[in-house]
Amino acid sequence: MDDKQKARLFELADLILAISRHLHAAKANAAEPWTPLEAAVMRYIDHHPGATSTQAAEATRLISSNFSRALRKLEQKGLVRREADPDDARRVRLYPTQKAGENLGYLQDTWSRLLDEAVPDAAETDAVIATLRRIESQLLDRMRGGADRDRTGR
Repeated sequence: MDDKQKARLFELADLILAISRHLHAAKANAAEPWTPLEAAVMRYIDHHPGATSTQAAEATRLISSNFSRALRKLEQKGLVRREADPDDARRVRLYPTQKAGENLGYLQDTWSRLLDEAVPDAAETDAVIATLRRIESQLLDRMRGGADRDRTGR
């Protein structure tokens, strides 16, 4: 990778972080407050209802103590509920609550209004979403590969 590409990729990461901070600040009065760790856990559970704690912790790349703390806080806020797995009572499944759905709806309204001003063209929005999904997917695949290499020593 040459220096120009390195600088472009750094700028991309920096802009993603800056946009994230703006979105986080915009929801401050709009929804149940959460930390970035809680947001990562909630996002996973929302996208994967019925996941186990182990699956969610691995997917969010959080150490178990941080994951457990975030999960407890989300439960205290009434955003996540645990249910025993019907096939294995020792296993617990995680689900978003109705309150989490209402919170998500409010965030959708707040963030959509904010971003509509910044990206009003639907085609441009679709292109940005596709690009960011591809980046996320590749980063997750890369991290999983690294975790596999860490376990196998290869």
